[in-house]
Amino acid sequence: MSATLVYVLLGGSLLVAAALPQLLTRYALSAPIVLVGLGVLIGLLPATDTVSVDPVALRPWIEHLTEVAVLVALMGVGLALDRPLRPRLRASWATWSPTWRLLGVAMPLTIAGVAAIAWGPLGVALPAAVLLGAVLAPTDPVLASDVQVGGPLQGEPDQESDEEQHEDEVRFALTSEAGLNDGLAFPFVYAAIFLAAGPPDGGVWRWLGWELVGKVVVGVLVGVALGWVLARLAFRAPSPKLRFAVVGQPILALAALLLAYGLAEAAHGYGFLAVFACAVTIRSVERQDIYHQHMHEVVERLEILLTLVLLLGLGFAFTTGLLARLDWRGVVVGLALVFVVRPLAGYLSFVGHRSRAGVAGLRRRERLVIGFFGVRGVGSLYYLAYAAGTASFTEERWMWSTVAFTVALSVVVHGVLATPAMRWLDATREREPEPTSP
Repeated sequence: MSATLVYVLLGGSLLVAAALPQLLTRYALSAPIVLVGLGVLIGLLPATDTVSVDPVALRPWIEHLTEVAVLVALMGVGLALDRPLRPRLRASWATWSPTWRLLGVAMPLTIAGVAAIAWGPLGVALPAAVLLGAVLAPTDPVLASDVQVGGPLQGEPDQESDEEQHEDEVRFALTSEAGLNDGLAFPFVYAAIFLAAGPPDGGVWRWLGWELVGKVVVGVLVGVALGWVLARLAFRAPSPKLRFAVVGQPILALAALLLAYGLAEAAHGYGFLAVFACAVTIRSVERQDIYHQHMHEVVERLEILLTLVLLLGLGFAFTTGLLARLDWRGVVVGLALVFVVRPLAGYLSFVGHRSRAGVAGLRRRERLVIGFFGVRGVGSLYYLAYAAGTASFTEERWMWSTVAFTVALSVVVHGVLATPAMRWLDATREREPEPTSP
């Protein structure tokens, strides 16, 4: 395929991507579906007959491209959340209770469920089964825009009715979950790596104390500290010339992203968590300032561009070799995750969830929607590329095909159902009884 044709295809696809959000607002069809479809069509062109996509050979490229996309999405998600998290206030922690339940219950159950299905009835080797559970459990901050909050200053309680707050509760839960579980999946990815390559010095205690706890703490502390410094520089620097909010320079968001990730990784913490924590901390200062919107817009535009490239590439790869090793076992894993494991784990995570002071409980329908819409995407591809580059897995090519199929299934199913589901919540919310625990 000639370079000229590549320019034409990328330019045309970018034009389509720019028009899609406006064209699809009334239809139950998401932009990711169309972009993946365009990639498939490009892969079917006669000019691409000689092109073959080998994920093993392209693993470093896949790892770095998906890594950047996830980082940009995490910064955008952190800036978009209007709900504050004030560590010293117990009531503030309570307002994030749906997030903690999804992270503490739904995510481990999803990892265990996928791993058990793959290892037990499907006969996948234990390291590969655990890795599948770890890479497919996190929800995706890149492809889940249809069920996430809209952006900064769009969901403050004093700006919306009680009815709108119920919908925001669903979107907030899915958005905050996607922001945090990408980093929290890493300990389980390392568990799979240790199973494949052998445990490090200290064995399980090393994993529990450092991979599961230590790196999480380091990542969060680095992100919070950097966010605090940058927020005060942007809004309260002694010199007005250094106040980015006054100068109107939103590039601070990208600087924060790179610094948070780099510093956390240098300190051997989880960089994904640091980026999200940094964004949330910056957002906590001068919450009503329009500068947060300006930063979010810059990040959002970069995210759109990266998503375009990745989704086109994913669709292209579907027809040029990425699904070559897909078999019935991979189909079972994907179907089980999307339709059984995640919905059930998500719903169970809200058992006993009650309305508290200042915290609305979740209605049954809202729990069903939150449980079902665990969108899988770019993050899963990154974790698989990272793990496969760190240790040797005997079924790596099969895992690539399985994860790619699952991502495609999630893009189609969740993309088609997202708009109807949100409309369903709107239409039924007034008739739903007050939320109580099951």
